[in-house]
Amino acid sequence: MTVMPRISSFYGIVITMHWREHPPPHFHAIYGGESAQISIDTLELINGSLPPRALRLIRDWGEEHRLELEDNWERARAQKALEPIEPLP
Repeated sequence: MTVMPRISSFYGIVITMHWREHPPPHFHAIYGGESAQISIDTLELINGSLPPRALRLIRDWGEEHRLELEDNWERARAQKALEPIEPLP
């Protein structure tokens, strides 16, 4: 089992990213036993499912932190340590 670095968490939602990720640029979100891959570019679901409210919160957070997500994506691809990202208030 590979442990994914946690880059943020808020309202019971955990945001992670693998170090050796595959395109397209994305992050993982886990909430209430469900998980999904979310596109960094569009903030749309790539794979998995989440409750609508959790997905709205993730999209709000992603809009606010897109540049940091893109930076972490590049860091992950280079196998560098990922930076934590502020949660929603």
